[in-house]
Amino acid sequence: MSEHLETLRDEREMPAAAITERKTKASGAGLDRAIGRATAALLDMQRADGHWVFELEADATIPAEYILLKHYLGEAPDPVLEAKIARYLMRVQGAHGGWPLFHAGAFNISASVKAYFALKMVGHATDAPHMKRAREAILAHGGAATSNVFTRFLLALYGAVPWRAVPVMPVEIMLLPRWFPFHLDKISYWARTVLVPLLVLQALKPRARNPRGIGIAELFVLPPEQVRRWPKGPHQKQPWSTVFGAIDRLLRLAGPLFPEAARRRAIDRAVAFVVERLNGEDGLGAIFPAMANTVLMFDVLGYPADDPRVALARASIETLLVVGEEEAYCQPCLSPVWDTALVCHALLEVGGPEADERARRGLEWLRPLQVLDLAGDWAAARPGVRPGGWAFQYANPHYPDLDDTAVVVMAMDRLQSQAGQAGGDWRHAIARGREWVAGLQSRDGGWGAFDADNSYHYLNNIPFADHGALLDPPTADVTGRCLGMLAQLGCKQDDPAVAAAIDWLKRDQLKDGSWYGRWGMNYIYGTWSVLAGLNAIGIDHQAPEIRCAAAWLIAIQNPDGGWGEDGESYRLAYKGHETAPSTASQTAWAILGLMAAGEVGHPAVARGVEYLQRNQGADGFWPEALFTATGFPRVFYLRYHGYPKFFPLWALARYRNLTGGNAGAVLHGL
Repeated sequence: MSEHLETLRDEREMPAAAITERKTKASGAGLDRAIGRATAALLDMQRADGHWVFELEADATIPAEYILLKHYLGEAPDPVLEAKIARYLMRVQGAHGGWPLFHAGAFNISASVKAYFALKMVGHATDAPHMKRAREAILAHGGAATSNVFTRFLLALYGAVPWRAVPVMPVEIMLLPRWFPFHLDKISYWARTVLVPLLVLQALKPRARNPRGIGIAELFVLPPEQVRRWPKGPHQKQPWSTVFGAIDRLLRLAGPLFPEAARRRAIDRAVAFVVERLNGEDGLGAIFPAMANTVLMFDVLGYPADDPRVALARASIETLLVVGEEEAYCQPCLSPVWDTALVCHALLEVGGPEADERARRGLEWLRPLQVLDLAGDWAAARPGVRPGGWAFQYANPHYPDLDDTAVVVMAMDRLQSQAGQAGGDWRHAIARGREWVAGLQSRDGGWGAFDADNSYHYLNNIPFADHGALLDPPTADVTGRCLGMLAQLGCKQDDPAVAAAIDWLKRDQLKDGSWYGRWGMNYIYGTWSVLAGLNAIGIDHQAPEIRCAAAWLIAIQNPDGGWGEDGESYRLAYKGHETAPSTASQTAWAILGLMAAGEVGHPAVARGVEYLQRNQGADGFWPEALFTATGFPRVFYLRYHGYPKFFPLWALARYRNLTGGNAGAVLHGL
C-alpha cells in the first residue's frame, strides 16, 4: 500500500504546466463531441416504450446446453438455428483447442466438454480439425471425468457417466425443517431455483431421448464406469470436505431405503415450489439453468407438452436467444432493468432537456416493475419487511435484488432533484425502495444481492457445491451501492445502519487498498462501487481508506491510459493486481472511482479520459470484446454489451461537469 501512496504523491507533484496541458487535451470541444456522439447513439437504442436492453453474453456453456436440451427432449431439429449456434461455438473456441470461460481466457474443461458434445450433436465429425483439437485438449486436461458437477449431471442424463459420478442430493431436502444445517432458505436464490427441479431429476434419473444416439466416450481417459474418484471443488477444504464426503457416501447407500411416500411428498413440494415461481415467459428465476431444469422436470414427471405450464416453461427459453444472420447464441438471462437504470444515470449526468426527458421515460418504464405486493423468498430471513424492490429482468417478482433497487432509486431521486416537478413525482417509489433496501441489510452491516444473512459458508463444502457459489453473502460492491443510496436520500454517518455499513466496508478493504468486485470484474469494479458510497456519505477524501483506494487505482493504470482486469483475478491464489488489456468499461469505473475520491484533477484521470476519447468507435460507442462482469467467480463470467455504451459516456460527462462546473466534487450516490 505504501508504494501506491508514493505513486499518488509523485503524480500530484507534477509541474503545474504539465498537469494543465494534460487536462486541456482531455477537455474542450473534443470532449463535448465525444459525449454528444455517444449520447445520440444511446438515445437511438431506446425502445418505443422507454426502456433499454442490451445483449448479455456468457461462455459456450449456455448455447451448448440449449442444443443439448432440444436433443434431450427429442424435439424436431432446426438445422438453420443449429448451424448458427455451431458457428458461434466455433468462433469462440480458444487457440488452446478448448473453450474458455471468458474471451481469450484459459482452457476450461467443463465448457469444452459441453461445446464439443453440442457440436457433435449437430453433426460435426469427430475428425474435423476443430473437433480433433478440442478432443486432444480435453484429454490432455484429464478428460471429461474431470469436469464439474453440473456438467457431470448433464452427462448422467445422457447416460455418458454413471449416476455415482454426481453427488447425492436427495429430493427429501424439500421436507427438511429450517433449523436443519441444510435448507433451501440457507442458499442463494440462483442455487435454490436451479436445485429444486434438479432434485426431482436426480430422484427419478431419466435418460435423454437423444434421437441421433450421440455419445462422447472418446472424451474419457478412463471409461467412466471405471472411474472411482470424481473431483471436488478447489475451494473445498478439510475437515468439511471429509465430513460432507462421508455424508454423501451414506446418502448413496441409504437412498434406496427412503420411504416412497416421503419421496412422493418431496417431489410434490418441489413441483409446487416451481409452479408458484414459474413467472410466465420470463421463467423460473428468469435464468437459463433454472428454466431448463424446469422443462426437464415437467418432462420426467410426464406432463404433456401442451400443458400450459410446460408450454410456458419451454417458451421462456426461446426468449433468451440472440439470432443473427450468421450466428446465434443463448443468453443466460435478460438485463432490461439494470440496463435501463444505468443508462438513465448516464443520461442524467449528460444533462439537458432531451437527455433528462429520455431518462424520465426510462424511469417511467421502470416504475410499474417495482414489486410492491409479493414477499418473495427473501422474506424468510426478513418476514417483517414490506416488498419494494426491483428485479434485474423484465419480471422476477420472487427475486428482486438490492443492487438494481439501489440504482433505480438513486436515478429516480436524481431526476426529481434535477428536473423538479417536470420530472414527475417519484416519492412513493423511492420511499418503498429505500424501506426494502434498509430492511435487507445483513446483521454484519453489509448487503448481499438478494437475501439477508445468507452466509452459511460451510455449505460451500458440500460435494454438490464444487462451483463455490452456493451462497449470497454481503459483498463490497452491493454494500457500497446501498450505502450510496442511503446517503443520497439524506442519511448521515451517525445513522446506525450507515455506521454499520461503513464499518463493514472498512473491515473488508484489502491491504493494497482495493475492494473485491463480486458482480463486476473485479477489484476495479469493487473499488469504484465502494468509493462512490463512501464519498456520498461524506467520508473525508483524506481518510486512509480513500487515500489507499485512490492510490491503488492510480498505480494499476495501464501505459495506454486505460485500466483492465480479467477473470484470472478471481483465482484462489490471488496475490495482487496483474496487468490485463484496457477496456472502456473498466476504464470508466476507475475514472468514476477516482473522481469520487476527490481526484478529478489528477493526471491519471485525464489520461483515462484521453484513452476513452481516443478509442471511441465511429458508431459513438466503444468496442469491447473482453468480458468485464461476473456471474460466479471462477465458474461463470459475463459480457454486458451495454457496458461499453453507457459507462464511458457517464465517466466523460462527469469529468466535463466537474472540471467545467462549480461543484468540483461528486454529489450523488453513484
